[in-house]
Amino acid sequence: MRLSTTLFAILFVGAPAWAGDWPQWLGPNRDGNSIETIGVWKDAPKIVWRKPVGEGHSSPIVADGKVFLLHRVPNKNAEQLTVWNARTGEPLSTIQYDRPQYSNPFGAGPRATPIYHGGAVYSIGVTGLLLKATVAADGQMKQVFLIDILKEFQAKNLFFGVSASLLIDNGNLLLMTGGKGAGVVSLSCRDGSVNWKVSDDGASYASPIVVGEGSNRNAVFLTQKGLSGLAPKDGKVIWNYPFKDALSESSTTPVQIGQHLLASSVTLGSVLLKFTTKDNSPSVEKVWHNKELNCYFSTPAIVGDHVYMVTAGGNFAQPKLMLRCVEIATGNTLWSKPDVGRFHAALLRTGNNRLLMLDDRGKLTLIQPEPKEYRELATAKVCGQTWAHPALADGLLYLRDDKEILCIEMPK
Repeated sequence: MRLSTTLFAILFVGAPAWAGDWPQWLGPNRDGNSIETIGVWKDAPKIVWRKPVGEGHSSPIVADGKVFLLHRVPNKNAEQLTVWNARTGEPLSTIQYDRPQYSNPFGAGPRATPIYHGGAVYSIGVTGLLLKATVAADGQMKQVFLIDILKEFQAKNLFFGVSASLLIDNGNLLLMTGGKGAGVVSLSCRDGSVNWKVSDDGASYASPIVVGEGSNRNAVFLTQKGLSGLAPKDGKVIWNYPFKDALSESSTTPVQIGQHLLASSVTLGSVLLKFTTKDNSPSVEKVWHNKELNCYFSTPAIVGDHVYMVTAGGNFAQPKLMLRCVEIATGNTLWSKPDVGRFHAALLRTGNNRLLMLDDRGKLTLIQPEPKEYRELATAKVCGQTWAHPALADGLLYLRDDKEILCIEMPK
């Protein structure tokens, strides 16, 4: 069986991104794919600029020649959204706000990645404070609203804090809150007012996506109970698929593969679903379920008929992380590369069918994906410890570690 793959234009999130932008979690199409080509380097890629930042696992985004990052104000229960000139690193503006008390052994900074849309940037912090700010041409930001999502929808915060990145569809923000009767909500991008709210499902750490068009358009959420396809317009539940993680820690973004959907969990492994029709209504059915393909929070990358994914096994406190090449049609592992990080390694697919992998020890690796064997083209230590996903725009790679945001020039 051969599965058709659609590498670009699967998702249409509001207005199209400018060329060279990386305006949201996982890039222009929210799938970790870039149209930019990356060449092999001999010496470590050049650092163009670097700036100190507060702690956090939120990833940088790039839009209209600017870089945005949500991070913690050092030594305070406060967060800040900062914008820099993408080429020079010149700081342009910052918005700070206080937040409720929050601490965690894995860091007290924000997790979710901001999203840029229609001349405004939106972010959500680790305690659920939802910010909208307009962005002028010179990078000056002006706060429009700041909404306490957990308080507004009477929801409890997760152990690791609010982590799912915001999704925008047709001028509306889609997000999980986990509140009773408001597990998933839609808010107006204009003023933050409620469009609809549905579900009693608890929130997870996994970011949602949108798939399909017209009457088959689904907003796909991986909640604590499982996968749900919702109509973005009114929140109508189109389909459900039970996929409840034993630790309630599902964190991996679902991935569309043509007419299929791949979802992963910390304890359940991975499942491939096929979009289908049942009783004249859109539905899904299982193609395969591989319990060995446990993903912590790295989103898999698709190249041709294969998926490359970072999985973990063994003790949860000391996982055995490995990169796998998995046949999409069967879910079978063709090869595995051990020790690609401690807890996490982010994958990014380039326009010339290569993979960039940034592991949580700060090592960047360029891989030629092949189903026969692991083939490494280049590697370099580029930053300190990080769980954030890099952003690739106009030949520059933006990444953050526990102390800095960096801009690195990539070879063509």
